[in-house]
Amino acid sequence: MTIDWAHFTPWASLAGGMLIGVAAAMLVLLNGRIAGISGIVGGLLAPRRGEIAWRLAFVGGLLVAPAIMFLLGERVAPRIDAGFGTLVVAGLLVGVGTSYGSGCTSGHGVCGLSRLSPRSLVATAAFMLAGAATVFVARHLA
Repeated sequence: MTIDWAHFTPWASLAGGMLIGVAAAMLVLLNGRIAGISGIVGGLLAPRRGEIAWRLAFVGGLLVAPAIMFLLGERVAPRIDAGFGTLVVAGLLVGVGTSYGSGCTSGHGVCGLSRLSPRSLVATAAFMLAGAATVFVARHLA
């Protein structure tokens, strides 16, 4: 295995991980809510009174942060090695998976594991194994 040194960004990755951790901790400590993106966005699709403002603020932060990075940081062209149809199917499968798994990778992997949730441990292991299997099949068998 070789490391792609041109794209190896440990400090930026550490900073991003710390920002995610702080945001998740602030949301649970200040609002009593878990930072699961699928649940937050899903709550906007079927809004309840008193639930809209904080959800919009959280999603807004998810959109504003990359925009600031785009304006202030080095511009990196995204590279997606998949066609439009593959992306649509993948997106639908992720949506179905978050429904069956009662949460997404952020809810289970970041927040659930930090709360030592056994259900989140199983869900995160399933996400990781499914991802590894998908990459193996796509790169070695397809």
